Amino acid sequence: MTTPPIASELDLCLCHSCGLACDITHDPHECERCGAPLHRRKTDSLTRTWAFLLASLIFYVPANLLPVMNTTMLGSGSESTIMGGVLEFWQHGAWDIALIIFIASIAVPGIKFVALTMLLVTVQRGSSWALKERSKLYRFVELIGYWSMLDVIVVALVAALVKFQALGDIEPRQGILFFGLVVVFTMLSAMSFDPRLIWDKQDKARNNPPNEEVMDEVASH
Repeated sequence: MTTPPIASELDLCLCHSCGLACDITHDPHECERCGAPLHRRKTDSLTRTWAFLLASLIFYVPANLLPVMNTTMLGSGSESTIMGGVLEFWQHGAWDIALIIFIASIAVPGIKFVALTMLLVTVQRGSSWALKERSKLYRFVELIGYWSMLDVIVVALVAALVKFQALGDIEPRQGILFFGLVVVFTMLSAMSFDPRLIWDKQDKARNNPPNEEVMDEVASH
């Protein structure tokens, strides 16, 4: 059975800006529609992905240990970390806000750390395990990355509501800055990863099929 040609065999390259399939042999190597530079692969994909991921892990520690906001209600003030804020909102009956902060600040970064680490390790080991599922996992990581700033938005909205009611005051603390850096670096890490690396081993096997002598020897055994 003949297999259809792949994009590299047809000298086609997908523009990373607008998604147009372009001829990579044209000079200059720019997208015909949007003018963005074209390249077959993301440069130093694994190195940059690891660097951004490790940076985000480093910033994730102070983001959870340092307070993210200072709440002053009726003259008494207290500082809260991310988990402290989740528990505080939950105890005051705002379970919806607590759930949003927990998902955006604890669950989403944890999922991205685990998923990106697994993708990097399996690619570096040349694994052919669950190729389609790993590709879908990468697209899922890209999707949830856009919702990672919900925690920062919630803190800003709560601060505005408290100030509007004139019952107290909420001020952001340094922890929110570190969490913002975590979000930025995890998004950069996901953007730096080249999902085509997942399929490299299969493409090599396709381009270098075993010769007839090897097949006959295998069949004889």
